[in-house]
Amino acid sequence: MALTIGVDVGGTKIAAGVVDEAGEILARTRVPTPADPQWAVDAIAQAVRELKELHPDVTAVGVGAPGFVDRDRSTVIFAPNIDWENEPLKARIEELTGLETVVENDANCAAWAEFRFGAAAAHSDMVLITVGTGIGGGIVLDGRLHRGRFGVAGEIGHLNMVPDGVLCGCGGKGCWEQYGSGRALRRYGREKAAADPVRGKRMLELNDGVAETIRGIHITEAAEDGDPLALECYDELADWLGRGMADLAALFDPGVFVLGGGVSDSGRLLLDPVAKAFQRYLTGGVHRPRAEVVLASMGSAAGIAGAGDLARTV
Repeated sequence: MALTIGVDVGGTKIAAGVVDEAGEILARTRVPTPADPQWAVDAIAQAVRELKELHPDVTAVGVGAPGFVDRDRSTVIFAPNIDWENEPLKARIEELTGLETVVENDANCAAWAEFRFGAAAAHSDMVLITVGTGIGGGIVLDGRLHRGRFGVAGEIGHLNMVPDGVLCGCGGKGCWEQYGSGRALRRYGREKAAADPVRGKRMLELNDGVAETIRGIHITEAAEDGDPLALECYDELADWLGRGMADLAALFDPGVFVLGGGVSDSGRLLLDPVAKAFQRYLTGGVHRPRAEVVLASMGSAAGIAGAGDLARTV
């Protein structure tokens, strides 16, 4: 049984695991992500060496990096959260560990895991949408990860939805993630509770009466309690997600959309209105087959399992 190591590099932590051919994680380790970008490389290598001692028969390493990765899956072109720019990560990890290495965008790794082992395993064409602080995603077409000419396809959170709209961290205005993310949900809750504190009573109760600091967890709990204003926040979020998914369906015609990320933990509270909004905005929707809309099933294991499985391509 060929074993690999998958590494999921985040802004605050580096998680790694030994992955078998079925996507099962046999051993794990986790370390904080160092502030210094070069120390981060050393921390990845140390995690790999630690796992290799437990499973000396591992054959390769896959690293999921939060940023642009070049077409050759070797260099991190830009990763703002770690301050990597043109970082030759493949060569560095191979030098430090002695193992063949593949580098891929972290959301692409998660999408690959859902395609190979998770919620999209029955499909050849899928789109993963991770709904967290922002929106990330990955695209699989005809059973292959869609990476584009330069390796940086799939940055779906930065589709322009509203010309000159809300300022995004990327420097643009009106990006999809400013309307369909956890950050957007929080903004909706704060604005609605401040404008109508009577109807926003439950959200305010959960946050000591302060509208300006309402968080997503308060909105979710209030919505689960049936609070109408909190449910409106979810409807607004779902409406924007459905709009973007309809555009992606027009481009890629996937068999399934998989919703992942922290906000998707709310389950059907998000899934049902998103599916309805997608159906509402889909071009020619009454005359064409529609993609399924499902929740991700791999959870926090997706990044590790996907990176580990992609390492088998070396």
